[in-house]
Amino acid sequence: MSNEKVDFSLKETSPKIGGGRVSGSERLTSSFDLVEQLHFLYVRIVRARGLAEPCDPFVEIKIGNYRATSRDFENRFDPEWNQVFAFTKDRIQAVSVEVSVRDKVSAAIIGVVSFPISDIPSRVPPDSPLAPIWYILEDQDGKKGERGELMMTVWMGTQADEVFPEAWHADAAAVSGESITNTRSKVYLSPRLWYLRINIIQAQDLVFPNRNRKPEVLVKGILGHLVLRSRVSKDNSINPTWNEDMMFVAAEPFDDPLTLTVEDKIGENMEECLGKCVIHLSKVQKRNLPMAASANWYNLERIVKEGEEGRDVRFASRLHMRVSLDGGYHVADESTYYSSDFRATAKMLWKAPIGVLELGILNATGLIPMKSKNQKGTTDAYCVAKYGPKWVRTRTIVDSLVPKWHEQYTWEVYDPYTVISIGVFDNCHLEGGRGRDQTIGKVRIRLSTLQSDRIYTLSYPLIVLHLGGVKKMGELQLAVRFTCSNLTNLLICYSQPLFPKMHYSHPLSVFQIDSLRDQASNILCLRLSRAEPPLRREVVEYMLDVGSNMWSMRKGKANFARIVAALDGLVVAWKYLNEICKWKNPTGTVFAHFLFLVVLANPQMIIVAFFVGCFFLGLWNFRNRPRRPLHMDTKISLAETATPDELDEEFDRFPSAAPVNRLRVRYDRLRGIAGRCILVMGDIATQLERFRSLLSWRDPRATMLFVAFCFVASVVVFVTPYKVLLAVGGFYVMRHPRLRVSLPSAPQNFFRRLPTRLDSML
Repeated sequence: MSNEKVDFSLKETSPKIGGGRVSGSERLTSSFDLVEQLHFLYVRIVRARGLAEPCDPFVEIKIGNYRATSRDFENRFDPEWNQVFAFTKDRIQAVSVEVSVRDKVSAAIIGVVSFPISDIPSRVPPDSPLAPIWYILEDQDGKKGERGELMMTVWMGTQADEVFPEAWHADAAAVSGESITNTRSKVYLSPRLWYLRINIIQAQDLVFPNRNRKPEVLVKGILGHLVLRSRVSKDNSINPTWNEDMMFVAAEPFDDPLTLTVEDKIGENMEECLGKCVIHLSKVQKRNLPMAASANWYNLERIVKEGEEGRDVRFASRLHMRVSLDGGYHVADESTYYSSDFRATAKMLWKAPIGVLELGILNATGLIPMKSKNQKGTTDAYCVAKYGPKWVRTRTIVDSLVPKWHEQYTWEVYDPYTVISIGVFDNCHLEGGRGRDQTIGKVRIRLSTLQSDRIYTLSYPLIVLHLGGVKKMGELQLAVRFTCSNLTNLLICYSQPLFPKMHYSHPLSVFQIDSLRDQASNILCLRLSRAEPPLRREVVEYMLDVGSNMWSMRKGKANFARIVAALDGLVVAWKYLNEICKWKNPTGTVFAHFLFLVVLANPQMIIVAFFVGCFFLGLWNFRNRPRRPLHMDTKISLAETATPDELDEEFDRFPSAAPVNRLRVRYDRLRGIAGRCILVMGDIATQLERFRSLLSWRDPRATMLFVAFCFVASVVVFVTPYKVLLAVGGFYVMRHPRLRVSLPSAPQNFFRRLPTRLDSML
C-alpha cells in the first residue's frame, strides 16, 4: 500500500441548493429543492409537412459548436420525429439557434429556421408545456418559399422539466445509436417477491419399473432455472411419506410454472422419473396470515419413455401436498443490517408511511480514471440508489472526472431503521461496449441517524477494497432530507417488531434465509437486466452486497476489535475500582466509602441512582451528540492494515481455485464455518454497541425516549416500595405461558432498532 496519507473522512459542503426557498426567476419546484439549478435550452422537434421534394429528411440543430441530428426517414414528405434535445446553457457560445431540415442522400439543406437565444421563453414546471408551432422553412438566403413547414418548440428550462430524462443531451454527443439509451436516467421497480412453500406430505400408488429393488424416492422441484430436492423417503413402499418443506422465491408476474417430479434414486448420480405435475402459480393459494394452507392431491403425469408408445400401462399415482404463496413474510434481498425495507409481501399487511426520504445526487469530484479514451484516462460515471423496491439511476456523464448530476428522487419511508444505498459506477456499455460496469464506490445512510426536516449536505468518500488494499476513488456529494409526517407514529415504530408476525410465529432457519436471499437477489438480477436500459447483474449484486457473508480474516479481526471497544466501559470501571482499592486517589476513595455506606443504609436507592445517573448522563452527552450520519470507516474495518495475504484470501473466489480437490473441499468448508463465526462475532459486537448507543444521541429519537424513560422510571421506583418492585418483576418473569405472546416485547423491539458501528464497516 502507498504511504501517502489519504483523507477518508466525511466532509460538510455548502452547495447552492433551494432548500424549499422559491424566489423570482430562479425558482425550482419544491420537489427539486435539494439540487442546484442546471439550465438547459430544450428543442422539441415534432414533425414536418409539405416538404418541397421527395427526400430522406432529418433535422440538424446547430448552436455554436454544438451540433445534434435527429433520426432520418426514407422518402417521406411528412416525417414525424417527436424528439427532444437538451443543451447546457452555461456552455452555449452563440446568439442564435439554427434548425435545418436536410436530405440524408445529398446532404442538401431543404429549409432553415433560426431563433435569437435572447428571445427564447423560459418555462419551469408546474407550468404546462409550451404548445408546438408550425414554422415556415426558409432557404439559406432567408427567403420563404414552397419548402414546407416544421412543427417545433424551443424553451429554456431546468432539470425539473418532465422531458429531461428522455432528452438527447449535448454532453453525451460522443454517444450515438442504441447506446444513447444507456446514458439516460431511469427509475426501476423491483418485482413483487413471494415465498413459495411446498409442504410435501405423501405420494400414493407409485409405479416402479424395477420391483426387485428397494426404491429410494425423493421429490424434485423446479422453478425457472432453480432445482431443489427433498430428502429420500424412509418408507420403501409405493406410498412414501416425507412431511418436508421446500421453499422457492417467486416473482410477479409468474412467468414460470412450478414443476414437481417424483424420482427414484438409482446409484450416486442417476435418478429415474416416476411421474410429474405442473402447477401454475397464478392458481396457487396466497397465505397472508399464519394459517395452514389446504392440502390437496395432485395427479402425476406418466413420463412415456422411448419404446413404450402405445402400451396400455395403468397409472394413477398422486402426490399429496400443501402449496402456498406466503405473503406474510418479508422476502429479504439484502442483508438484515443494511435492509431498506421490512414490509411483508402482502399489501394488506402494510402500515401507513411515517415520512418521506428525499435524496439529491449533486456531483462527484476527484474520480479516478476507469478507462482510456483518446490516449487519456476518463470515466463515464453514473449513480444508482436503492431504497425499498425503488431503484433509481442517474444519467451518465460522459468523459468527465467531475460529473454533475443534480438529480433528486423521493421515497416513502415505513420504518426509520432502514438504510439507503447509493453506488457510483463507470458505464462500459457506450459506443457498443460489452464489458462489465466497473465499481467506483458506495455510500450507505441509515435513516434513524438523521434528524427530521434537516438537510444534510455532505461529501462522502468513495472507498473500494482491492487486492492491492483500500483505495479512495473520489468523493460523492449528496443532499439528504428525512421528513417525518407524524412524530407519534415514528416513535411507536421503536416498540414494534422489525419483521412481520410470520417471521416470529413460523420462523425460518438461518440456512433457509440465506438460501432464499440468494434466490431473491438472482431474480432481481434477471428482472432488472431486462429493463431498458438494463440495470446489469454486476450493479445489482454490488448494491445488494451479494457474497458479503464469506470468510474474511480482516472482518474477523475488525469484529473482534469492535467487541473489545464495546467492553471498554467495563475496563474503565475495573481500573477505577482498582484505583479505589489501592488508595491512588484518597479523595475519591473517601467518597466511595461514603457512597457505600449510603447504599448500605438505603439499598432501594441503587436503582433510583442508576436511572438518575443515566438521565443526567444522557443530558450531558446531548451537547456532544453526533452531527453527521455514520459512514464507512477504514480504521474500524482494518482496511488500511490488511496484509496482501489476507486480501488475497478475501478476494479468492468460492469455491477456491486450489489445485488439489481434497484440499479445496476442506478449505471451502473451513471458510464456510469461519464465515458463520464471523457473523456471530459481528452479532455480539452489534448487541454490545447498542447498549452504548442508548445515551450517545446517535439516534436522537431513541435517546430521547430512553432519557424520558429513565426520568419516569426513577420517579416510579422512588415512590414504589422496593419489595413491590421485586414482587412484580418476579411474577412477570414467572408468568404463565398463556400470558405470553410470540412477538418480541416493546423493550426488545426498541433495543433492536438502536444504531451500531456496523454502519461504519467497509
